[in-house]
Amino acid sequence: MRYDRHHPRRTAAGRRVSPGASRLLWPRRPRGNFYAGGWRVNLRNIAVVYRKELKDSLRDRRTVISMIVVPIFLMPVLTIFVGVLSARLIGRAMLEVPSVMIIGGEDSPQILAALHALQDIQVVPATPDYGQQIIDKKIRAAVELPPDFDVLIAHGDTARVRIDMYQGEINSGFGADKLQKFFRDFRERTIRQRLEARHLPGNLAEPLLVEETNVAPPEKVGGVVLGGLVPYFVIILALTGTMYPAMDLTVGEKERGTIETILCSPISRMNLVLGKFLMVLTASLSTAALAVASMGVTLAAASKMVGGLSQISSMGLQFQMTPRSVIWVFAMIVPLAVLFSAALLAISLFAKSFEEAQSYLSPLTIVVIAPAVVSILPGVELNARLSLVPILNTSLVCKEIVSGTYHWGYIALIFVSSCVYAAVALWVAIRLFQREDVLFRI
Repeated sequence: MRYDRHHPRRTAAGRRVSPGASRLLWPRRPRGNFYAGGWRVNLRNIAVVYRKELKDSLRDRRTVISMIVVPIFLMPVLTIFVGVLSARLIGRAMLEVPSVMIIGGEDSPQILAALHALQDIQVVPATPDYGQQIIDKKIRAAVELPPDFDVLIAHGDTARVRIDMYQGEINSGFGADKLQKFFRDFRERTIRQRLEARHLPGNLAEPLLVEETNVAPPEKVGGVVLGGLVPYFVIILALTGTMYPAMDLTVGEKERGTIETILCSPISRMNLVLGKFLMVLTASLSTAALAVASMGVTLAAASKMVGGLSQISSMGLQFQMTPRSVIWVFAMIVPLAVLFSAALLAISLFAKSFEEAQSYLSPLTIVVIAPAVVSILPGVELNARLSLVPILNTSLVCKEIVSGTYHWGYIALIFVSSCVYAAVALWVAIRLFQREDVLFRI
């Protein structure tokens, strides 16, 4: 007897087949997990898996710490213990009276007397190893005067002065700046005296005056300074907040021996992986949201704390994030969190143990940190090509948003491209859950 595959309930001759025979001849696709290729989505089953995993995760102390405690307290701790401490150290270095050594000048008593009369430096006896003393931080700077300094100045010649310092050392830099200011003022006085001796106007030596004016508001200036740091910390926290839940929901099930029990449930693998994915995504988004909110509050408080410092006020900086920038930074992090959640879920599922999963995820951390660091580098600006590079595009656009600049075309392009990458990663995770050689790796 021949059967028509297009009408499985009838034979080729048109005769009907009994229900019992039809089940034997044309068996239905098995329901549940036993049919690995099932792509039917059941929202109720997904919700059941999600609630179960959420309850288990909230009972785990390590998950709560990585998802809630760390993003809330990381930025305030960094701001208080690093930012405020740095501001105090800089202020202390600015108020320090640096020890300075004068090399030469024995035949120039006038310039020596002027240097010794300065109140903001301390002149110490000269020694031949002044360079090594600067390196050893025993003195902050040294000034080398040429022979016959006073004679050269009196005759209208040029005297070359060299200031030795420790480049990159903040106290040595402030000491050299004070010497630079002294000789700058000395040069201006000498120029005026020479012009007056020749009965020339004082402005003859200044034919041109150049002024720099900042047209950007203080919040934009502060946003440029902090724009690279905010997305860096948010992206890193969104990744780290995903790691432990992703490992616990996949390789953790393998180590506990519960993966077989879950797969025997009447919930299909498609719904199972989506429920677990939503739990990992919740951890990532919660970490990112708490991190962004914590940064906004911390920067607002830090702006008030350092707003009274003269050096900060003179720079025109205002460290704060507006509610609009907070919302848009979080919106741009959402597709990236989906990408992280799906990728970490797939990688953790492929591992056989927690140690193996950690060895897989550790290089991924470096892969994520590298683009975030590149976005902080000077000269790296947002463009159409970089808008398609994952992680780097989100970091760059968040940097612009924090500084108060909204490139809507780039924002749309980055959001769409990030969603595409996230969809691909989620598809890979779902496909891996359909493969038993991955689920039961020994």
